[in-house]
Amino acid sequence: MTAEQFADRHIGPGPDDERRMLEAVGYSSIDELMDAAIPEVIRWHGTLDLPAPASEREALAELRALAAGNTVAVSMIGLGYHGTHTPGVIRRNVLENPAWYTAYTPYQPEISQGRLEALLNFQTMVTDLTGLATANASMLDEGTAAAEAMTLARRASKSKSPVYVVDADTLPQTLAVITSRAEPLGIEVRVLDTDRDELPGEFFGLHLQYPGASGAVREHAALIEAAHAAGALVCVAADLLALTLLRAPGEIGADIAAGTTQRFGVPMGFGGPHAGYLAVRAGLERMLPGRLVGVSRDADGNPAYRLALQTREQHIRREKATSNICTAQVLLAVMAGMYAVYHGPDGLREIARRTHAMAARLAAGLRAGGVAVADGAFFDTVTASVPGRAAEVVAAAAARNVNLRLVDADRVGISCDETTTDAHLGAVWAAFGVDGVDADVDAALPDALARTSDFLTHPVFRSHHSETAMLRYLRRLADFDYALDRGMIPLGSCTMKLNATTEMEAITWAEFAHLHPFAPDAQTAGYRELIGQLQAWLAEVTGYDAVSVQPNAGSQGELAGLLAIRAYHRQRGEGHRDVCLIPSSAHGTNAASAVMAGMRVVVVGCDVDGNVDLVDLDAKIDKHRDALAAIMVTYPSTHGVYETGIAQLCAKVHDAGGQVYVDGANLNALVGFAKPGRFGADVSHLNLHKTFCIPHGGGGPGVGPVAVRAHLAPFLPGDPVGARAEGAPAISAARYGSAGILPIPWAYLRMMGAAGLTRATGVAVLAANYVAARLRQHFPVLYAGNKGLVAHECILDLRPLTKATGVSVDDVAKRLIDYGFHAPTMSFPVAGTLMVEPTESEDLAELDRFCAAMIAIRAEIDKVGSGEWPAGDNPLANAPHTAAMVSGDEWPHPYPRSVGAYPAGVDRAGKYWPPVRRIDGAYGDRNLVCSCPSPEAFED
Repeated sequence: MTAEQFADRHIGPGPDDERRMLEAVGYSSIDELMDAAIPEVIRWHGTLDLPAPASEREALAELRALAAGNTVAVSMIGLGYHGTHTPGVIRRNVLENPAWYTAYTPYQPEISQGRLEALLNFQTMVTDLTGLATANASMLDEGTAAAEAMTLARRASKSKSPVYVVDADTLPQTLAVITSRAEPLGIEVRVLDTDRDELPGEFFGLHLQYPGASGAVREHAALIEAAHAAGALVCVAADLLALTLLRAPGEIGADIAAGTTQRFGVPMGFGGPHAGYLAVRAGLERMLPGRLVGVSRDADGNPAYRLALQTREQHIRREKATSNICTAQVLLAVMAGMYAVYHGPDGLREIARRTHAMAARLAAGLRAGGVAVADGAFFDTVTASVPGRAAEVVAAAAARNVNLRLVDADRVGISCDETTTDAHLGAVWAAFGVDGVDADVDAALPDALARTSDFLTHPVFRSHHSETAMLRYLRRLADFDYALDRGMIPLGSCTMKLNATTEMEAITWAEFAHLHPFAPDAQTAGYRELIGQLQAWLAEVTGYDAVSVQPNAGSQGELAGLLAIRAYHRQRGEGHRDVCLIPSSAHGTNAASAVMAGMRVVVVGCDVDGNVDLVDLDAKIDKHRDALAAIMVTYPSTHGVYETGIAQLCAKVHDAGGQVYVDGANLNALVGFAKPGRFGADVSHLNLHKTFCIPHGGGGPGVGPVAVRAHLAPFLPGDPVGARAEGAPAISAARYGSAGILPIPWAYLRMMGAAGLTRATGVAVLAANYVAARLRQHFPVLYAGNKGLVAHECILDLRPLTKATGVSVDDVAKRLIDYGFHAPTMSFPVAGTLMVEPTESEDLAELDRFCAAMIAIRAEIDKVGSGEWPAGDNPLANAPHTAAMVSGDEWPHPYPRSVGAYPAGVDRAGKYWPPVRRIDGAYGDRNLVCSCPSPEAFED
């Protein structure tokens, strides 16, 4: 394979296909099309300064060389990151399986029952172990989960105090994220040693670490009771493995539990991605941020899963949202949940007992050698005192390939995990200059703190412990779902395109997967070189001066960008600037992020063509000129159009002293043709899980780097556990965020090169215009730009058809399942519409199959409109059709079974059958059940 061929593998249409598509659109070349579509005022005519494209083989060889620059030492640093054994059956059949990693967020629940069940397992695991009523479907990491717990406590507490108390034994990176999140919201974080210091008279919340960063396991019941007496809510950041042996937070009165599930089979990955968790007591479930899987019922009354309480989503609530979280860590949550399924409660207890026994033996050996170890109970971490010798001991351990934690000049922290061996203990003892002990020692957990309650009692955690059973369970769930490995997912604004196997290959290599985020720099040179190259390439592609990859989701990139703007104004003595202008068409997370950054949201209207109304913009700027901090604008617009007024918009805001934030969600329509950093923007976030090929993983992981011009660079996110510049926040718990998946966009950029990236953009825009051209006579295309062209996506307007026939956008979405498709984005940004983004990866045959399905559905709608099929009983109203439905003994419907089961053009041999019929979402919200239902619920 030659170097140039990878782009040909990535881009679906070949030269002949492109010619046919161009003919349909009315252009002779992609360059001519792009010249017509993109306003000349922002058009960039240069060539990206990137390395010549590498072949797949060459890119893997370069990745191997970078990996060789890393040292995989035995990590005993702890601090929330631990060695773990990923069961091979989970690694191969989840992490490395496109049926799981190419799936989208389960907004279409009928074709997402497999991953929804897996997430329900995760939620049940978390609620059982924490002893709380409800858990969500994962958070981005422990630090951000703890920060969300803080804001949840503020909403729920009756106290008017701005004070949030954080125990001094909290993980340092968690404290950094909490502090960064608190300051713009006017929350005062007060760090106290709760063993010695008295609680303040008034405070709204208390954060406790359990076990603490030092390893100490403390009795918190009395402290929690005192906090409640003051009107405060209590969050316990708990280690789930420890909770198999220790009393659950819910059993001692905690209101909230937060943490990470990383040690449940998810590699450290130099900091991520990992599934954080958040759980709450009864009464707080409707305040819980993030996604929540619930149990509802389908049209036949059978139990079915869906995302519950979706009205909490930021896209709906906008500036009234209480969190900007719009994603999760689904793929990693599935892994962690399956780890619990595979091991079961007995297996998890055994892993925990062995881990604790190793720590107890480690401490006994140190004490026997005369080393002072902190008194008190501990689970897996001990803190040893070696006055003046701590750095020497850490260096001696590193020389033996073991990393310890340097607490300060006098103390060393050592953590054990399921990978710890006798040889590791021996190396640690030798580093301290002691002989250790050979015999087992008594456990160091007091009976008063021991867990007596059962957990993971549902049969799913007691049924799949052999590899055969686990393999079949994972296959069964995967077969329920529709992912990119089955067919096209034409989601507007979400850019579901090829996640190439070569791009994915390196993420499970030990040199990338098994590094602790706080490992010494000398051991991570290869990783940091890769990250530096990636940041430089992203800066070149976007026209910015500096990039940080720390934000581990697009929403976090938004927050980081706005905090940089805020810090910039404050440094210049203009801290009063706090108004953020946001077009009415913007992504919903924009408004939520602005509020979290301490800004006031002012909405700017859009005109009838979907463009930002420049007259209204002028009015809003005039009204708020002295307080204007920023404008957030998506480009191309959320309506899928290259707005001609973007440069003028940037100039107007700059003239008023504001900064311009361009949301990078739609960057797939710009790469190689326009650079936000050159046409007037000051900052953007980039969705690496969209434009740069990190898989969506069923709703996460994602990475949302923030890119800025030079004047904002000092305010990019800083190291959560190291020195940070003034104004530089900690956005996530690790310096490089979800570093474990950064080899994916690195490989994409390295193999595509400048010409490949530019061609990909052109073909993506061509594909969207081809779909628009083919479907325009059947469904109105709601918005268009210059010469009637769209950008990378088009909006099909179903509202006139709905008014005439009663057939809704939901009916069309569900009927597409029968045709073998995931629906486009529904009712965003305009209710009653479908937003289609075909991407550059789909070949012409798949584009034509989609267009044919939509045209056939239009014909079905006409039959409803003509009265041939009744309005309430037709293939659209009854969609999707399950195998059980069409093979039943009775068929009372006015159309043949074959029409329901096998619409025109569907491959009968390869038919995808949804496992459930249409789901009643309102029923699930009224009857909220968010943990595994009993097996009896599925009986007829």
